[in-house]
Amino acid sequence: MRKESKAFLEGMVAVPSPSGYEGPAREVYKAEMQKYADKVETDLHGNAIAVLNAKGNPRIMLAGHMDELGFQVAHITDSGYIHFHTIGGFDPGIIPGRKVRIHTKKGEVLGITGKRAIHLMSGSDLDKVAKIHELWIDIGAKDGKEARKLIDIGDPITYDPNFEMLRGDLAVARGFDDRMGSFVAAETLRLVKQSRKKAKAGLYAVATVQEEIGLRGARTSAYGVDPTVGIAIDVTHSSDYPDVDKRKVGDLQLGKGPVIARGANVSPVVFDMLVKVAEKNDIPYQIEAEAGGTGTDANAIQLSRAGVATGLVSVALRYMHTPVEILSLKDLENTSKLLAAFVLSVDEKTSFIP
Repeated sequence: MRKESKAFLEGMVAVPSPSGYEGPAREVYKAEMQKYADKVETDLHGNAIAVLNAKGNPRIMLAGHMDELGFQVAHITDSGYIHFHTIGGFDPGIIPGRKVRIHTKKGEVLGITGKRAIHLMSGSDLDKVAKIHELWIDIGAKDGKEARKLIDIGDPITYDPNFEMLRGDLAVARGFDDRMGSFVAAETLRLVKQSRKKAKAGLYAVATVQEEIGLRGARTSAYGVDPTVGIAIDVTHSSDYPDVDKRKVGDLQLGKGPVIARGANVSPVVFDMLVKVAEKNDIPYQIEAEAGGTGTDANAIQLSRAGVATGLVSVALRYMHTPVEILSLKDLENTSKLLAAFVLSVDEKTSFIP
């Protein structure tokens, strides 16, 4: 991956961006897109929309959601401990014993997610996963008065930033789901902009908000953009590590290329075009079967207005919805190349009617 692109990716996953609090990620995304897009704007919902060739036909919308899982300050005890709500879908068993950052108007406050030590447990408590309301955050405050001077109810909370290279082209970070998708949408626009071939279609690269709590930003941005074609970019579960049943997930691996979804949530025309483009350009790809709705921005995009010819292109990910998500940087590059080649293959004569 080129140095500038990797720096952009690191910048996206370094900032806090829980659903409803996406401002920092939006600023990183917009700053990068100012270099390549004809126009970059933010809609009323907070979606960041980068536009290239606005007069082009048809309009193609790429959507990668920039929100991540997080927490929210719910209650501050008189002893100075903080109870919290979850934003998005967590495995409660991996929350305790983590460093977190509480993002306040005054700056970041370091905290630790706490629970009773194993030495003080007995009987059935040893095998029990603590419920969210039984956990807390310790910021080292001497009492509630000190804690309330630092923190307000509703402040967002995230795990510590932790982007690192693992081995080869494998990277680990919190929040690849789905700042990675926003990154790919942006990289696709850059590749189209810098291509020798001029795009005939209008391209709208959207970093959407609030996917993790109901695909909300994709719904509103798709209505506003009103695309003919919409492709969601997200992560999907790889099956190349222990204890994953390929009978349920399929055979999806890191480093084997973008994952093209096939099923009811996907236009058969868009699917066939993506496969043909991948093969024509020698881009490795994998296919994922999706029998119904996908639980991604593709759901909302497909059902916008009178319907949108929708695709879903994903990147295989290990350990989804944990602080240590792993993916292949080569997969990100190939996904961007695939989508750029797709955009450049479309013109006003392309029919997306099944």
